[in-house]
Amino acid sequence: MLIVVSVPVSLHLQATSVPVFNVLNFSDWSEQVQFHLGVLDLDTVFHIEKPAAITDASITEEKTHYKVWERSNKLSLMFMQMSIANNIKSTLPKTESAIEFMKFLEERSQTADKSLAGTLISTLTTMKFDGSCTMHEHVIEMTNIATRLKSLGMTVVSVRRKDISRRIA
Repeated sequence: MLIVVSVPVSLHLQATSVPVFNVLNFSDWSEQVQFHLGVLDLDTVFHIEKPAAITDASITEEKTHYKVWERSNKLSLMFMQMSIANNIKSTLPKTESAIEFMKFLEERSQTADKSLAGTLISTLTTMKFDGSCTMHEHVIEMTNIATRLKSLGMTVVSVRRKDISRRIA
């Protein structure tokens, strides 16, 4: 039996506690969106396939199931759109499916991740200590870039001083 639960709090209030999607933060954003939709009991669209369209022959349970799924899809889509940066909203395709919308954002963020990774690798490999900051600050900056690359799924291998001197000799 399917139970319909009303949403006691405003969608807007919940959406404001989700980080704004900016293409570079898909993982965090997606996790927060799915959590909040789950708390609001609006995540049905992500767990159950779209039911067959309602017909005259549909029984009451099928009609209820379809209405719950449709409501979940519509409100999930609205929730996601409310938590996207305004400059990105205008570039997104119009869709009626929350699942398609989430997949599109994931694909778009992967493209941005690849671009960011390329920029970070270039920065890391061309960084030179020029004395404009302390050696400690320089190493921290390089470590920060390596950490950002790691968060994008890339591995940065550190080279020890002994290994460098062996390669030179």
